[in-house]
Amino acid sequence: MRLRELIALAGTAVLAACTTTGDSRPVVTATAATTQSSAPFPSTYRPYPGTPTALIGATVFDGAGGRIENGIVLIADGKIEAVGGPGLAIPAGYARIDAAGKFVTPGVIDIHSHLGVYPSPGVEAHSDGNEATKPTTPEVWAEHSVWPQDPGFSRALANGGVTSLQILPGSANLMGGRSVTLKNVYSRTVQGMKFPGAPYGLKMACGENPKRVYGSKGRMPSTRMGNFAVDRQTWIDAKAYAEGDHKKRDLGMETLAGVLAGDILVHNHCYRADEMAQVLDMAKEAGYKVAAFHHAVESYKIADLLKANGVCSAVWADWYGFKMESYDGIPENAALIHKQGACVVIHSDDENGIQRLNQEAAKAQGNGRRMGIDIPDAEVIEWFTLNPAKAMGIDKMTGSLVTGKMADIVLWNGSPLSVYSRPEKVWIDGALLYDYDNPKLRPISDFELGQPGEGDVK
Repeated sequence: MRLRELIALAGTAVLAACTTTGDSRPVVTATAATTQSSAPFPSTYRPYPGTPTALIGATVFDGAGGRIENGIVLIADGKIEAVGGPGLAIPAGYARIDAAGKFVTPGVIDIHSHLGVYPSPGVEAHSDGNEATKPTTPEVWAEHSVWPQDPGFSRALANGGVTSLQILPGSANLMGGRSVTLKNVYSRTVQGMKFPGAPYGLKMACGENPKRVYGSKGRMPSTRMGNFAVDRQTWIDAKAYAEGDHKKRDLGMETLAGVLAGDILVHNHCYRADEMAQVLDMAKEAGYKVAAFHHAVESYKIADLLKANGVCSAVWADWYGFKMESYDGIPENAALIHKQGACVVIHSDDENGIQRLNQEAAKAQGNGRRMGIDIPDAEVIEWFTLNPAKAMGIDKMTGSLVTGKMADIVLWNGSPLSVYSRPEKVWIDGALLYDYDNPKLRPISDFELGQPGEGDVK
């Protein structure tokens, strides 16, 4: 039997243990306001077992703007036990990892992914991310389309150090449905991946996509003013529903009522500055808050407005110009947003880009430097760690190396902002789930076992 098949069987045994009655692993309890506690599809995630570990001698970026040379990070019981300099005491019984010359960061977080709902291989039968049958579909939930065997999950872990990610519906609809936040762990079910305590999100979209999709069908919306008209009327109906004006249960209205109550966070696909400004006005009228604008290639034009409203911009480093509403995008976008003191997030929206969020952040940093905006490395690290955690409502649990937070950690073999660096080890809740030096901890989806090109491990 080939080594990878043995690994897969071992992994299956571990996964089976996850759902066995009497499992001794601790259940992770929710610590943030969430609707999951009463949801019909609750998280069954439990951390894999880990061992007390000390990472010694690394350059530590804490994810919150701090940098420690020759630092020490202690992990125990799935949590960050302590972070400090070379004088930090290491308790007896800790496994010691010599990290001299290497770098430690919090786990990478992708705020905008479609893994599982548009999985690999990218065939029509796997296209489950857009319920493009009517302009608003807040009743659908992305988790009901997530395929846990998507090979993209293990690639994001191994190549990108991604420990958590938000899976969003696509952007054909004005209201595309609920998002779900996942821990990037191996599980037979999506419930076994669901980040405990993470609030749901509502995916919204403005601009070209909804008017193109539905205008081509000869129905509203076919214009930007149609987009806003449909959105506004839907919010008016949602407010009435939330106030008790309904005769039967409505799944879509339940989602929107959750947004109005502040339990579900709005993630809005939007490119142009003028539309983002109008969405902010619409949000005030309806009574909800936008957590983040996604793609947001013109955020640099209204960075002060976004800062004043506490809205993050989830952006690419340099994708722009591929359609009219992205025409005014510039590669200095992230740097200009950051300079104004607004929240920057580097996102992927791509199964390959999710493997290189650190490099994308470095590109955005370099583009800023070339125009005279010099952003320290420690602050750039926030763009793919703490900032996405804040916009996703999970920053109290992960996103920075703070005592008591989840031990979601990446050990890099060089600077994480170098194209020559890659993850060497990745921990999720204190469990070592990827180790470049250990063939038994190099993940592969069982879907790929035996596929052409997969090959034997020598």
